[in-house]
Amino acid sequence: MTTSLNAVITGSTSGIGLGIANAFAAEGWNVMLNGFGDADEIEKTRTGLAEKYNVDVRYNGADMTKPDQIDDLIKEAEVAFGQIDVLVNNAGIQFVSPIEEFPAEKWDAIIAINLSSAFHTTKAVFAGMKKRGFGRIINVASAHGLVASPFKSAYVAAKHGIVGLTKTVALEGAEFGVTCNAICPGYVKTPLVEKQIPDTAKARNMTEEEVVQKVILEAQPTKQFVTTEQVGALAVFLCSDNAAQITGAAHQIDGGWVAH
Repeated sequence: MTTSLNAVITGSTSGIGLGIANAFAAEGWNVMLNGFGDADEIEKTRTGLAEKYNVDVRYNGADMTKPDQIDDLIKEAEVAFGQIDVLVNNAGIQFVSPIEEFPAEKWDAIIAINLSSAFHTTKAVFAGMKKRGFGRIINVASAHGLVASPFKSAYVAAKHGIVGLTKTVALEGAEFGVTCNAICPGYVKTPLVEKQIPDTAKARNMTEEEVVQKVILEAQPTKQFVTTEQVGALAVFLCSDNAAQITGAAHQIDGGWVAH
């Protein structure tokens, strides 16, 4: 493995993705950011990472529902960095609703962003990784990739799907030095989680504080949120030489949630 890697991280302008970007940049790796948000804030984040860690940090705002924009994202990163060593599929959205009321367009968008985009990015980088004999693909799934919760049909389906995709890609890359693993966080205090608190409160007829204590943290025996720094540290490890024989696995970082 080279000492300096080049990474593409989808959905990395905030939350878990940005935490992983910080962790990679701190290792001296070049990073391609991706995601939506305020343009000035994104540029501030990009320049801040580049200057703090003296690495090359780029940004591409590809819409993860659009395969042609995904291809452009990968091509831009390859031109900028020369090659892509690490791919982190982190882009994700959430919507909470009883299934009989679940809007079809929300289902389609969640499957596209949370699952199909990972197929498109992986397809775009896989041949190059195999040819070079090295690659690290990390799919940010969720504890919901292993267990279910009510009112999250599309999200749970997508995250279970990405765990399955992880296993298949791992098998196809096994003889070529390309690993593929899933990280399955429990609840992390991110904008995505904060946004679903009022939706869950409405669906369950609870207050928002009751949702945090009785729904979210109730699922995690530690009664603590996972931090983005913890997820970033796990991602760094999975890209290391010491993790070369770890592939096709779903790594729980969930405060004991799935142990129930």
